[in-house]
Amino acid sequence: MISKFQLSGEQIDSIIDLALAEDLSHGDVTSGELIPPGLQGMASLITKAEGVLAGGEVARRVFLKIDPSLKVELTMEDGARVKPGDIVATVFGKVLSILKAERVVLNFLQRLSGIASHTAQYVAETKGLGVKISDTRKTTPGLRLLEKYAVDVGGGKSHRFDLGDGILIKDNHITALRTLGMSLKDIVAKAKQNAPQGLTVEVEVGTIKEALEAISGGADIILLDNMSPDEMCRVVRLISGRVKTEASGGIILANVREVAMSGVDVVSIGALTHSPSALDISLELEPESLKQL
Repeated sequence: MISKFQLSGEQIDSIIDLALAEDLSHGDVTSGELIPPGLQGMASLITKAEGVLAGGEVARRVFLKIDPSLKVELTMEDGARVKPGDIVATVFGKVLSILKAERVVLNFLQRLSGIASHTAQYVAETKGLGVKISDTRKTTPGLRLLEKYAVDVGGGKSHRFDLGDGILIKDNHITALRTLGMSLKDIVAKAKQNAPQGLTVEVEVGTIKEALEAISGGADIILLDNMSPDEMCRVVRLISGRVKTEASGGIILANVREVAMSGVDVVSIGALTHSPSALDISLELEPESLKQL
């Protein structure tokens, strides 16, 4: 699948600029000292493991930022299922430029493909249950846009993009306001009253009693935090479709299907973006293509 998550070239380029500044602030002394400026050739980006590809356009833009004369061909689209030995892109031009771009290209491509692949596993594990797999804001600082894009490529959905993207009343909000004498019902009612038009009010709860109290205050969504699947089932039955439900906390691939079977609408998983394994991808120069001009 191709992501519906919109990425503008300007947004991508601003992230790439930071990555290149980090890696090339003092140049590439190794390649600069060893590689002749006139040496040209082709390199292939090759996958070493099974997974879901994401970040092809980012990789292309990195190469062209380094050297606009490079010819980059994306041979597989984001969302494609890849296996060991697949060539996902090729690049032709100055070897010096290709090597300067190599690490940043691979960092983006491996990271984003790892997130997409990890997300796709959760989506596959809950197939047929009608539940949405969602990310969280537990993203790498500065990379949220790209990481949430990768989740979308893997078949997941974006939760709040930032703190202004919806009201989510969490445990620390509740603790702070309870010291002022407010009940959970009061807190939710106040949020509903003050919420900007169009924003939903979601409340994090840890018990069935809290869930019912949040509903009585007018919550739109109940986030069931670190509840057992049995407790989730009870809440879903008691709510009986009056509000949306989301499960979060302690959810891993081994238990996500059991959680989804509780009947919740959404399962949000921080691990999609905070701890996926990178997909193994390498850049390899094609020896027969190399020539000195």
